[in-house]
Amino acid sequence: MNTEFSFHELKAAERLPTPSGLALAIMQLLQKKDATVLELADLVKGDPALTARILSFANSAAFGARRPVATVHDAVLMMGMNSVRNFALSLSLINNHRDGHCTGFDYPIYWAQALAMAVAIAAITARERTVAPEEAFTIGLLSDIGRLALATAWPETYGDCLQKSQGDDLLRLERECFAVDHKELSLILLLDWGFPGILLDALNLSAEPPSGEISRVSRLARQLAFARQIAHYCIADDQYRTTLLPDLQQQAENHSLERDFFDKFIDDISREWQIWGKLIEIKTDVRLAFPTPPDEQPETLLGLDLLLVDDDPMMVARLSKQLTAAGHRVAACSDGEAALKHVVEHKPQMMITDWRMKPMDGLSLCKTLREADIGKNLYLIMLTATESEDALVKAFAAGIDDYVTKPVSLRVLLARIRAGQRIIMLQQEVEKEKTDIQRYTAELTVANRRLEMMANTDILTSLPNRRYALTRLEQEWESAQRYNRPLSVLMLDLDHFKSINDTLGHDAGDAVLTHSAKILKATVRASDIACRLGGEEFLVIAPNTDGTAALLLAERIRGAIQTQQPRDPALTKPITVSIGVAGSVGDKPGWKTLIKLADQALYQIKARSRNAVQLASL
Repeated sequence: MNTEFSFHELKAAERLPTPSGLALAIMQLLQKKDATVLELADLVKGDPALTARILSFANSAAFGARRPVATVHDAVLMMGMNSVRNFALSLSLINNHRDGHCTGFDYPIYWAQALAMAVAIAAITARERTVAPEEAFTIGLLSDIGRLALATAWPETYGDCLQKSQGDDLLRLERECFAVDHKELSLILLLDWGFPGILLDALNLSAEPPSGEISRVSRLARQLAFARQIAHYCIADDQYRTTLLPDLQQQAENHSLERDFFDKFIDDISREWQIWGKLIEIKTDVRLAFPTPPDEQPETLLGLDLLLVDDDPMMVARLSKQLTAAGHRVAACSDGEAALKHVVEHKPQMMITDWRMKPMDGLSLCKTLREADIGKNLYLIMLTATESEDALVKAFAAGIDDYVTKPVSLRVLLARIRAGQRIIMLQQEVEKEKTDIQRYTAELTVANRRLEMMANTDILTSLPNRRYALTRLEQEWESAQRYNRPLSVLMLDLDHFKSINDTLGHDAGDAVLTHSAKILKATVRASDIACRLGGEEFLVIAPNTDGTAALLLAERIRGAIQTQQPRDPALTKPITVSIGVAGSVGDKPGWKTLIKLADQALYQIKARSRNAVQLASL
C-alpha cells in the first residue's frame, strides 16, 4: 500500500473526514482493555439520535435479532462493542459530510450508493456467514471513504480530476495529483480508525477478487464485489439497470441465488435500503443515468439570472416578459419564503423584490439573505411605492443595493440592472482570480508532493525507500507505544544475490529485485508497509502484530518468493530469502533496537543454511 503522500501530515492538518466527539470518545473507551458494556451503553445514551438508530439497527432484519431489543445495554450486548463503535463512527461521518465544496463530487449519489452497499453486504453475509452482518454493514458503508476524503481535503483539485477522468482513468489521475488513489486512502483511513485486518484485506482484494481461493478473506472479498454491483444497480435508473442486470444475475449464481430467489433478494435489499435511508437521513430516490460522452457546452447566453419576487401576478407577468425580452433569464416567486427556497436551490445573480408582501415582506427577505452566506453577494433591488428618506434608509440598512419606485419604469429598471451587472461582473472577476490563485497553489502543492514522493520512493522497485522506512517506523513505534500495541519488523535479504550480478550482470540483478519486490508487496497484508533499504535488503513494518504473528507473515513471504520464480532471466539457482523478525510491545525495545535485533536474527540465519526465518530473542 502506497503511503508516500504522508498520511500523518494530512491527518495533522485536519483536512480529512473525522468522526464526531462522541464517536471519538467511544473509540478511545474501547482502546482500554478493561472497557465494559455498561460504560459504552452510558456513552451512547448521551446522544438520543445515536440511541434511536442503534436500537433500530439491532431490531432490523439485517441483524436478525430473535427478540425485540428495547435498551441500549441489550443492543450493545447483542451487536458487540466493536460493532457499536463502528456504527457510531459511520453515523458521525455521514452527519458531518452530507455535502461539501467539491463541485464535481455528487454527495447524494455517494451516500446513497454507500448505504446500498452496506445493506447489500449485510444481507449477503447473513446468508453466507463470513463476518457478522453488523460488521459487514459498517465496512460496506465506509468502503469508498477515500473518495470522500479526497473531495474533503482537496475539493478544487479533486473536482478537476473528476471532470477529466473517464472510468478507471480516475485512479491514475488521483495518483498523479495526490500520490495516492481513493482505494488506497480508504484502507489507510479504516486502518487508522481501528478496523479489523480481515475486513481491510478483503476490501483490498474486492476490486479483483480471486476466483479459485476458498479462504475466509477471499470469500468476503467476493461478497464485497457482489455487494458493490448490487449497490450500483440500486442507484441506477431504469435504462441503466437493463445494462447492469445480466452481469448481476450471473454473479448471483456464484452466491447460490437462483433467478426466482434473486428477484426477491434484490427487492428485499431495495426495501431495506429505503428504510435505512429514512432512518439516517440519506436520500434513496437519487438515480444515476447511463454514462454517455459529455455533450458540447451550450452557448453562453447574455444577461443575468434574475429572480423576480412580487405577490401581484399581473406585475410579475409584465416584468418577466419585458426582462426576458431584454436578454435576461427570469424566475418568479410570489412571496419571501418561496424566494428564500429558490435562492438556496438555484443561486440567481440578482433579485428584484417588492417591499409589501405576506407572509414575509421584502425587507425581512433582504435581512435574512444578508445574514446567510448564500445571500451576501446577491445583488438586491427593491421595488417600492415610497420615496420617504426614513423608509429608504431603513431599506438600505436591511441590505438592498438599489431601489426603483412604483409604478415601475422599464427604462429605469433596466438602467439599474445594468449598473448592478457591472458590479456582478467585478465580483465574478475577483472570484475567478481567487480560484486561479487557489488552483496555482494546489498545482504547487501537487508538484511539491511529487518531489516528496520521488524523495521517498525507490526508483527500481517503486517501494518506499530507506528514508521513508525509518521515518515511518519511528511514527508507527510512537503510535504503538501510545496505545500499548505490538509492533514487529521483518528484515529480508535475498540469498546469494551477489552471484547473480557477477554471473548474469546487473540487468539480471535488477530484474530479480523488481520481481521479488512485486511478490513482497502482493504477499504482505493491507496494514503492512514493505520498503527497500538498499541493495538486496528489504524491510517490512507490521503494525499491531506481535512477534509470533510476524513470524507467520515472514514464513508466508519466504514461501511465496521461493515458489514464484521469475521466467526471465534464467537463473542457475532459485531465488530464496532469509528473514529476521523482531517484535516489541509499548516502549521496549525502541525502534532502533528493533531493527538491530531483526538484523542479528537475519545474520544468524545466513551464518547457517539461509532460506529460513527466525524470531529474535529479546
